Amino acid sequence: MRLPFILTLAIASCCQSVGAQAPDAMLARARRFLASSPIVDGHNDVPWEIRVNPASLMDVAKYDMRGRAPGHTDIARLRLGGVGAQFWSVYVPGEIKDSGYARVQLEQIDIARRMIAKYPEALALATSTADIARARSNGRIASLLGMEGGHAIENSLGALRMYYALGVRYMTLTHNVTLDWADAATGLPTNDGLTDFGRSVVMEMNRLGMIVDLSHVAPSTMHDVLDIAQAPIMFSHSSARAVLDHPRNVPDSVLRRLPANGGVVMVTFVGSFISNAMREWALKARDAAGSIQDRDARRIAMDNFTKVNPRPNATVTELADHIEHVRRVAGIDHVGLGGDYDGTTELPVGMEDVTGYPVLFAELMRRGWNDVELRKLAGGNILRVFRQVEAVRDRLAVPR
Repeated sequence: MRLPFILTLAIASCCQSVGAQAPDAMLARARRFLASSPIVDGHNDVPWEIRVNPASLMDVAKYDMRGRAPGHTDIARLRLGGVGAQFWSVYVPGEIKDSGYARVQLEQIDIARRMIAKYPEALALATSTADIARARSNGRIASLLGMEGGHAIENSLGALRMYYALGVRYMTLTHNVTLDWADAATGLPTNDGLTDFGRSVVMEMNRLGMIVDLSHVAPSTMHDVLDIAQAPIMFSHSSARAVLDHPRNVPDSVLRRLPANGGVVMVTFVGSFISNAMREWALKARDAAGSIQDRDARRIAMDNFTKVNPRPNATVTELADHIEHVRRVAGIDHVGLGGDYDGTTELPVGMEDVTGYPVLFAELMRRGWNDVELRKLAGGNILRVFRQVEAVRDRLAVPR
């Protein structure tokens, strides 16, 4: 039946009005939710940004997080985003061997700890789940340290123990390069996973109470760790390989093992890990400039490529698809969030800085997620992992 023209216009106008209001209403609901169930994020690279940003160059005093910081993260924006606890990455590139991994690692821990100490009204150093609860009860953002990756121990369990003593509470076993004792996702597969020393690293981390982080490692390493781990593991910033076939993402064969281990995949927001269009663009860009050795010539080639082939953007929908895949395969108890803010420029539209978490939660609410499920995603799952890691530490405690 055809409706009168005026009535048709009226219905269309009404529908447009409701449609325009619905996303704003859902976003407001997401913000209210995160005010009471804040985010515990697995990975933020501000300490490295402080090191390399021309405005600061390692000088914490010059990187102002009380005002508008140069990057993705500052105190006001953390609060707007609903962040209640943050693992700050004390990242050290695996390619700087001649500079000394341990020295740079100590500098990064120092930068992170001084950054946290600089804002006592907003940030509080946390080395335990009890510290996280205490910080939140005092209105502060609990601030934890996570190493990225295991090259910084320089094949020394003694160094690993000292990093734990300095407050490090997870270590990504590798970064982009394969180690003497563990294969990386983007490195040469020389160890078929873990060596005997690699297994001793995992066992010592379990004994210490340091979370084993499997982001950046090869699937063979993931499986070897899951074979021996006595405590739950984490992926601090990875997404689902079945949704996007990127070596940094987690294959379903590993996701299916998470319930037995108790671990959590903290889905990352990096565009080329979550968006097929961005991944294809990145591969074409690499082919266009990858063989050029001269730095300036490479930059010019990339600029020319980008002018002809503008970079696509990732979307919140694509990010939510990865979260839902991890949930579907591993279960609702095994998914979290690791944004990688200040460690990437490839962020979904609407989530370009740390204020973006409510946008994601609004999308999941529209998909039918309930409050119990959202609380687990926001931080409940990683807090449960950390508590279980502490429980294993206490069970294994033997004076040495």
